[in-house]
Amino acid sequence: MEVVPAIDLLDGRCVQLYQGDYGRETVYSEDPVEVARHWVSCGASRLHLVDLDAARTGSPGNLEIIERIVSTVDVPVQSGGGARTVDAARRLVSAGVQRVLVGTSAVERPDEVRQMCAELGADAVAVSVDARDGYVAVKGWTEKTASTAVELIDHMTGLGVVRFMYTDITRDGTLTEPNFHAIESLAAKTDTALMVAGGISSVDHLRRLAETRVESAIVGTALYTGDIDFRQAVTALA
Repeated sequence: MEVVPAIDLLDGRCVQLYQGDYGRETVYSEDPVEVARHWVSCGASRLHLVDLDAARTGSPGNLEIIERIVSTVDVPVQSGGGARTVDAARRLVSAGVQRVLVGTSAVERPDEVRQMCAELGADAVAVSVDARDGYVAVKGWTEKTASTAVELIDHMTGLGVVRFMYTDITRDGTLTEPNFHAIESLAAKTDTALMVAGGISSVDHLRRLAETRVESAIVGTALYTGDIDFRQAVTALA
């Protein structure tokens, strides 16, 4: 299982939100590019970027920073937040992003996701399944939908999506623990590649996830607080 550092971008800074609440942010660095260099120097084989400004508004907010990170590091970069149209996904790919994560469009404009997969290739697209109390939330997690995580995955699989990222919003940024029950249930119900995030705060959590059919674990807050030492985590999962 791959352990991937998350770099969440808001107003040009590296931040973490508590349960996706824009009013409860912690700023960890004014220089996200240096943060990216740091995680790669610690052994990261991939970086996970989130444009929180774009996730909330639907308009690119940190594209220039994403481009700088991609041009600076020598590992693949995946990016999510605000990629709600094929044009937006194209811009990220043109910026050098290897994999674009889409969330809102998967619920509201599924044909856009179908076109992304057809035009950019299925490996260049992943769907973010962000759930609160079992139901998918969109638009930077600010709006709850009537769709469950399993329903969304089933629908998207039929459109050609081969990779998903599951996040339990109520665990995100809390340093508690992942929603193992939901993750294990999803892993048992789908044959597609599954990335997970939310609540991961110890190497033991990572070990347990590695025993599940999970492709990668996206870790944010715990890396910035020091609850997880990234080098130790990579060694433990090797």
